[in-house]
Amino acid sequence: MKTVKFATVAMFMAAIFFAMLSFMPGTVNAQGKGNTKVAEIKTSAVCGMCKDRIEAAVYAVKGVKAVVLDVDTKVATVKYNAAKTNPDKIKTAIVNAGYSADDLPASEKAYNKLPGCCKAPGACESKTTKTGASCGEKH
Repeated sequence: MKTVKFATVAMFMAAIFFAMLSFMPGTVNAQGKGNTKVAEIKTSAVCGMCKDRIEAAVYAVKGVKAVVLDVDTKVATVKYNAAKTNPDKIKTAIVNAGYSADDLPASEKAYNKLPGCCKAPGACESKTTKTGASCGEKH
Protein backbone atom coordinates (compact mmCIF):
# COMPACT_ATOMS: atom_id res chain seq x y z
CA MET A 1 0.00 0.00 0.00
CA LYS A 2 2.82 2.41 0.88
CA THR A 3 4.55 1.56 -2.39
CA VAL A 4 1.44 2.46 -4.41
CA LYS A 5 1.06 5.79 -2.54
CA PHE A 6 4.74 6.61 -3.01
CA ALA A 7 4.61 5.83 -6.74
CA THR A 8 1.46 7.91 -7.15
CA VAL A 9 2.95 10.86 -5.26
CA ALA A 10 6.21 10.60 -7.21
CA MET A 11 4.37 10.62 -10.54
CA PHE A 12 2.23 13.55 -9.43
CA MET A 13 5.32 15.53 -8.35
CA ALA A 14 7.07 14.78 -11.66
CA ALA A 15 4.01 15.96 -13.59
CA ILE A 16 3.95 19.21 -11.62
CA PHE A 17 7.69 19.70 -12.16
CA PHE A 18 7.42 19.30 -15.94
CA ALA A 19 4.33 21.51 -16.07
CA MET A 20 6.22 24.25 -14.23
CA LEU A 21 9.13 24.01 -16.68
CA SER A 22 6.82 24.67 -19.60
CA PHE A 23 5.74 28.01 -18.08
CA MET A 24 9.16 29.29 -17.10
CA PRO A 25 10.26 32.55 -18.76
CA GLY A 26 13.16 32.38 -21.14
CA THR A 27 12.22 29.10 -22.71
CA VAL A 28 12.26 29.15 -26.48
CA ASN A 29 10.42 26.76 -28.71
CA ALA A 30 12.46 25.06 -31.40
CA GLN A 31 10.66 26.86 -34.23
CA GLY A 32 11.32 30.40 -32.92
CA LYS A 33 14.95 29.83 -32.00
CA GLY A 34 16.35 29.95 -35.53
CA ASN A 35 14.15 32.84 -36.71
CA THR A 36 15.96 35.64 -34.87
CA LYS A 37 18.11 37.74 -37.19
CA VAL A 38 20.08 40.98 -36.86
CA ALA A 39 20.25 43.73 -39.45
CA GLU A 40 22.47 46.81 -39.47
CA ILE A 41 20.99 49.71 -41.41
CA LYS A 42 22.79 52.97 -42.15
CA THR A 43 20.49 55.96 -41.57
CA SER A 44 20.63 59.73 -41.89
CA ALA A 45 20.13 60.33 -38.15
CA VAL A 46 21.88 63.42 -36.80
CA CYS A 47 20.63 63.89 -33.22
CA GLY A 48 18.87 62.35 -30.25
CA MET A 49 15.44 63.26 -31.64
CA CYS A 50 16.31 61.35 -34.80
CA LYS A 51 17.29 58.37 -32.67
CA ASP A 52 13.96 58.46 -30.82
CA ARG A 53 11.93 58.79 -34.03
CA ILE A 54 13.75 56.01 -35.88
CA GLU A 55 13.67 53.61 -32.95
CA ALA A 56 9.92 54.23 -32.46
CA ALA A 57 9.25 53.68 -36.17
CA VAL A 58 11.23 50.43 -36.21
CA TYR A 59 9.63 49.13 -33.01
CA ALA A 60 6.23 49.61 -34.71
CA VAL A 61 7.18 46.95 -37.29
CA LYS A 62 5.63 43.63 -36.30
CA GLY A 63 8.37 41.12 -35.50
CA VAL A 64 11.00 43.61 -34.32
CA LYS A 65 12.42 42.53 -30.99
CA ALA A 66 14.99 45.26 -30.34
CA VAL A 67 16.52 48.29 -32.02
CA VAL A 68 19.40 50.52 -31.02
CA LEU A 69 20.52 53.44 -33.14
CA ASP A 70 24.03 54.78 -32.64
CA VAL A 71 23.84 58.46 -33.60
CA ASP A 72 27.63 58.74 -34.01
CA THR A 73 27.80 55.99 -36.64
CA LYS A 74 24.18 56.52 -37.81
CA VAL A 75 23.70 52.73 -37.78
CA ALA A 76 20.53 51.12 -36.47
CA THR A 77 21.08 47.59 -35.20
CA VAL A 78 17.79 45.71 -35.35
CA LYS A 79 17.02 42.30 -33.88
CA TYR A 80 13.92 40.79 -35.50
CA ASN A 81 11.94 37.63 -36.06
CA ALA A 82 12.55 36.62 -39.69
CA ALA A 83 9.25 34.74 -39.79
CA LYS A 84 7.38 38.01 -39.21
CA THR A 85 9.45 40.72 -40.92
CA ASN A 86 12.52 41.40 -43.02
CA PRO A 87 15.09 44.17 -43.58
CA ASP A 88 13.07 45.68 -46.44
CA LYS A 89 10.06 46.26 -44.16
CA ILE A 90 12.33 47.74 -41.51
CA LYS A 91 13.96 50.06 -44.05
CA THR A 92 10.54 51.13 -45.28
CA ALA A 93 9.58 52.12 -41.74
CA ILE A 94 12.74 54.25 -41.46
CA VAL A 95 12.13 55.86 -44.87
CA ASN A 96 8.51 56.61 -43.93
CA ALA A 97 9.73 58.27 -40.72
CA GLY A 98 11.70 60.74 -42.86
CA TYR A 99 15.18 59.25 -42.83
CA SER A 100 17.30 57.44 -45.38
CA ALA A 101 17.89 53.72 -44.86
CA ASP A 102 21.00 52.33 -46.55
CA ASP A 103 20.56 53.24 -50.23
CA LEU A 104 16.88 54.24 -49.92
CA PRO A 105 16.15 57.97 -49.71
CA ALA A 106 13.79 59.36 -47.09
CA SER A 107 10.15 59.89 -47.95
CA GLU A 108 9.87 63.51 -49.08
CA LYS A 109 6.57 64.04 -47.26
CA ALA A 110 7.90 62.62 -43.97
CA TYR A 111 11.24 64.41 -44.34
CA ASN A 112 9.50 67.78 -44.73
CA LYS A 113 7.70 67.22 -41.41
CA LEU A 114 10.94 66.69 -39.47
CA PRO A 115 12.31 69.44 -37.21
CA GLY A 116 15.10 71.45 -38.81
CA CYS A 117 17.83 69.81 -36.74
CA CYS A 118 16.79 66.38 -38.05
CA LYS A 119 17.04 67.27 -41.73
CA ALA A 120 20.33 65.70 -42.76
CA PRO A 121 21.88 67.01 -45.98
CA GLY A 122 21.04 64.69 -48.85
CA ALA A 123 18.81 62.42 -46.77
CA CYS A 124 15.99 62.41 -49.27
CA GLU A 125 17.88 62.94 -52.51
CA SER A 126 16.66 60.54 -55.10
CA LYS A 127 19.43 58.75 -56.90
CA THR A 128 17.23 58.64 -60.00
CA THR A 129 16.73 62.39 -60.55
CA LYS A 130 19.06 64.11 -62.97
CA THR A 131 19.12 67.36 -60.99
CA GLY A 132 19.67 65.80 -57.56
CA ALA A 133 16.74 67.81 -56.21
CA SER A 134 15.79 66.85 -52.72
CA CYS A 135 12.66 67.54 -50.73
CA GLY A 136 12.16 71.02 -52.08
CA GLU A 137 15.10 72.59 -50.32
CA LYS A 138 18.81 72.96 -50.84
CA HIS A 139 21.11 70.78 -48.79
